Amino acid sequence: MVTRFEELDWQQTPMGELTLRRRFDPVLNKDVWEAILHDEHLMSTHFTAAEIELGRLGVECATGDNLDVMVGGLGLGYTAQAVLASNRVHSLMVIEAIDQVAQWHTRHLLPISEEIMSDPRMNVEVADFFALMRHDDAERVFDAILVDIDHTPSHHLHPSHGPFYSESGLKEMARHLKPGGVFALWSDDPPDEGFLAVLDTVFTQVSGEVVVFDNPLTGGQSSNTIYLAH
Repeated sequence: MVTRFEELDWQQTPMGELTLRRRFDPVLNKDVWEAILHDEHLMSTHFTAAEIELGRLGVECATGDNLDVMVGGLGLGYTAQAVLASNRVHSLMVIEAIDQVAQWHTRHLLPISEEIMSDPRMNVEVADFFALMRHDDAERVFDAILVDIDHTPSHHLHPSHGPFYSESGLKEMARHLKPGGVFALWSDDPPDEGFLAVLDTVFTQVSGEVVVFDNPLTGGQSSNTIYLAH
């Protein structure tokens, strides 16, 4: 008998009630894992194409081998998995603000948790990514910094994230990139010309790559954006 719904974890976090659940989806004819913050869908294994592209493109655009990569936001783990799929990656530091999300993977509650957590190149640090970019020692630098935390550059999970997307915030983040390093950002919305203009004040080459994927819920297609900056 198929278990159609299971609450895998419920925690009170600094950002509110966070739930991880698994349910059987009759449209997809498979299980779907979902993270709910308050009553808002935060993450779902329904749609992972853009999260995967964030990791793939970020590594692909970086130059050289023995790459040191930082990912802001562990989430369901698909960006980390895509980064680790490259044999050019030497180390992956994932910064996750919510300890409970990190625990999901430590407890192997998600489909790819065991795979990514057993990779010796993978290291998870429970910390505020945005605070690290403002205050952390700039000697800790990376070939690529990939971020999937907020919904868009203007729609944030918390108001304190807003300054990161300004010229000064991006300059602070860029201190943590090696010369020629890559910054990549996931967004739920189409490319924003205003944000591209801000990126252009900090980086030498910027673009907004649209990732299109099938949406079985609508029977059509949906899209996300990956901002890339060199």
